[in-house]
Amino acid sequence: MPLLLAILVTALLALVSLFVGVSDVSLPALLAGTAEPRAVEVFIVSRVPRTLALVLAGASMAIGGLVMQMVVRNRFVEPSTTGTSESAALGFLTVTLLAPGWPLMAKMAVSALFALGGTALFLRILKAVPLRDVLLVPLVGIMLGGVIGALTAFIAYRVNLMASLLAWNMGDFSGVIRGRYELLWIGLVCCVLAYVAADRFTVAGMGKDFTTNLGLNYKRVMTLGLVIVSLVSAVVLVSVGSIPFLGLIVPNIVSLMVGDNMRRTVPWVTVGGAAMVLACDIVGRLIRFPYEIPIAVVMGVVGAAVFLYLLLRTPRHAA
Repeated sequence: MPLLLAILVTALLALVSLFVGVSDVSLPALLAGTAEPRAVEVFIVSRVPRTLALVLAGASMAIGGLVMQMVVRNRFVEPSTTGTSESAALGFLTVTLLAPGWPLMAKMAVSALFALGGTALFLRILKAVPLRDVLLVPLVGIMLGGVIGALTAFIAYRVNLMASLLAWNMGDFSGVIRGRYELLWIGLVCCVLAYVAADRFTVAGMGKDFTTNLGLNYKRVMTLGLVIVSLVSAVVLVSVGSIPFLGLIVPNIVSLMVGDNMRRTVPWVTVGGAAMVLACDIVGRLIRFPYEIPIAVVMGVVGAAVFLYLLLRTPRHAA
């Protein structure tokens, strides 16, 4: 019943999202068939794709964060605190420079490969560095992301693509129209994969030895998790830009509510991620109406506050 209530709240937010904006689009007029042709066009070409993009990006990024936390066995990591998002941006910049004529799907694939490589490098560093404090794990990821981000910014500066890099790093749904968001459906596929493999991820989160003793292939489960995280990071980055903190705060809030069994948390995280992005986007559209504040700014403020709360309430040496 609580999950059903959460789905209804998310559906209500999606309905509100459809009718918030500069153009006057009225639900009664649409239902009565008396809406002006321009309003109908705005609704079909812009409002519906934007709302779908919000739901898909929010759900998939939250699931990406949940899977990342299972793989790393740390609650304070997500793609933007492990160098994954920065690696995806470096990959997208590289393919944009070397193969500008490639289709967007091919560029997304290259970006996903870079994200996979960046995440693997992060895990390799974690193995080499003795970590006695749970908070050092995201610190290592943030430093790695800083190095990769600095390299990306240097290249973008040299080739005069700083404006494009800023757009990739600043999540914003104002430019989403029909034909420019469909890659996000790949994120939904990743959510389904995460649910199918939820029990395996739960076991893998208990450690390599425990997983192996139960007869599971630990390396294969880890690889699947890294592929899901990399694909989600790449498709969201290419479609709407990076959304900070989402993959960190939603899984943690859900964990406090329903526990750590991934089979139970995946539906909650999916719905919670979609609701969080919808709510933040609506706030960003209303706070300076008729202008918009990018969702990355709103999520940055909300996410930083929640992240700080989680850090302060966690014992420093908790596992």
